[in-house]
Amino acid sequence: MQEEIIQSVLDGKDTLALLPTGGGKSICFQVPGIMMEGVCLVVTPLIALMKDQIENLKQRGISAYAIFSGMHQNEVSLAFNACIYNRSKFLYVSPERLESPVFIENIKKIKINLLVVDEAHCVSQWGYDFRPPYLRIPEIKLYLPKVPTLALTATATPDVVDDIQDKLKFKQKNEFKVSFNRPNLTYSVFHEEDKLSRLLKVYSRIKGSGIIYVRNRRKTKEIADFLNLNHIKADYYHAGLDIKSRSQKQNKWKKSKDSVMVATNAFGMGIDKPDVRFVAHLDLPDNLESYFQEAGRAGRDEKEAYSFILVENADLINLKKNFALAFPPINMIKDVYQALGNYTQLAVGSGKEAAFDFELVDFCERFKFQPLIVFNALKFLEKESYVLLSDGFDSQAKIRFVVNRENLYKFQVENSFYDLFIKLLLRSYSGLFQDFVNISEIELAKRASVDEQTVVKYLKRLAQYEILDYIPQKSKPQLIFLKERIDTNRLFISKENYSSLKKAANHRLNKVISYIETNNKCRSQQLLGYFGERDSERCGNCDVCMKRNRVKLSNAEFEQILGQIKPMLLTKACFLQEIIDHLELFNENDVIGVVRWLQDNGNVEVNEKNQLSWRKQLGLNF
Repeated sequence: MQEEIIQSVLDGKDTLALLPTGGGKSICFQVPGIMMEGVCLVVTPLIALMKDQIENLKQRGISAYAIFSGMHQNEVSLAFNACIYNRSKFLYVSPERLESPVFIENIKKIKINLLVVDEAHCVSQWGYDFRPPYLRIPEIKLYLPKVPTLALTATATPDVVDDIQDKLKFKQKNEFKVSFNRPNLTYSVFHEEDKLSRLLKVYSRIKGSGIIYVRNRRKTKEIADFLNLNHIKADYYHAGLDIKSRSQKQNKWKKSKDSVMVATNAFGMGIDKPDVRFVAHLDLPDNLESYFQEAGRAGRDEKEAYSFILVENADLINLKKNFALAFPPINMIKDVYQALGNYTQLAVGSGKEAAFDFELVDFCERFKFQPLIVFNALKFLEKESYVLLSDGFDSQAKIRFVVNRENLYKFQVENSFYDLFIKLLLRSYSGLFQDFVNISEIELAKRASVDEQTVVKYLKRLAQYEILDYIPQKSKPQLIFLKERIDTNRLFISKENYSSLKKAANHRLNKVISYIETNNKCRSQQLLGYFGERDSERCGNCDVCMKRNRVKLSNAEFEQILGQIKPMLLTKACFLQEIIDHLELFNENDVIGVVRWLQDNGNVEVNEKNQLSWRKQLGLNF
């Protein structure tokens, strides 16, 4: 539907596009953004993805800039000026930047041709990743009265689809939805106490490249080591690794045809590897939206692929525990904020846009906090636009000459000590007078036959002389204060928002439990039904369908018999003969076959009187 979506935008209509993971969303705004006069403004929370897209556009000769928290002030000014003076076609901004008065003032000066809201589910409190700064987007639209809005998402339920269009003030409802059905991708759930043995069995049948998702960092290495010991090529990945290691691991895995990556959910966003044959979840996901996105990284080449969850009894206990930790008490969130101020030694009333190296483990040890509670407290503080925790995405150092060539030459003549070093910079990198350019201090040190510390010292000195701007490499996660530090008593976290977020998360969690415990409906049908596709066909290949195929009934016959049995057993416990008598229009052996299938799959249970009843599903309420 890319062409239809693009045409809708070119016709000036507010448009919502629902395209599955890997469905080519970026084309839907990049094409009209290039075609129309002016700059395309893209709001997205995914900074790593933002950087990848800008790099890809620049490789094609298309100018693009990004503005997000933690950037050097001169970088921000350069990006705005490039857009104001028509030297750029795209401006990517993170949502928290929408609240900056500097952003508002500059956006008035830029000719915007299209407003793009990426990850549009973030605007809805019913979405799985609600971000309050997204609610500022309608205010931005007041300055862009004739500019169409294109909202994009890969995961939205019908309620969220309506809410997105309401919250973004669409002139009229206008949505394009591609079916989320992936006929080449088989979903399954395996109840297994010995997950690692089952993993080996499944891999022996599938083989090829894969991703295994787990919840904690320690398990990524343990499981990768286990797989390597069993002659399966594997590596591990999580946000705690340094940037160089993550980049190397990711690139090595992308080039391999048969390597397995064991990772936390930090891995996968923006990775376009078409030949992933399987995605496995060894821990239960928090919601079906994120599961569907992660599972969708398998089989993008449209060849046969698999996604499966391995479940054991303890997983439900862990799910309940993780849910409780995901919503720390508001007082605890305030305590974490107070500790952040002490950790960074920021005075109350100072620190807006200040960035600090931040080690979560060190912080927790110093202030005696539990890491998961701190992580989730930071998420709430981020949602309320107080702080932002980045994972050190801005890996390479950057420089830009702030003087023109004539003044630089004068400086070289007057300061011969720096002449050779400046010439080395000019020989090694192009475009240094126009824009910030990524550099490598190590490579420069090799070329100059000095150590890396000497190169860094030279760059810092030239920055002090105001000859160039130098942004050192950031290898550690960054904690950024989006506002001045305030007194903890003035820290406001909306109880209403907190309560509604918790209620919505609990609802999504129960949908996950329902998905793993429902053994009488095709896995694909369950997922598609969750996203509003009610009339999909049975896939015929998932764990539910494979068992059901053995009953040797057509889909229609099975559904008819099931449709009679389920309401009967939900009402009261019945003997088998009562069921057979009640379904007198159906063949007795077929009815018995369906009942046995329901028993085998745990949908029907037998009491001490040998009566059958429908088993109630577990729901978690907090």
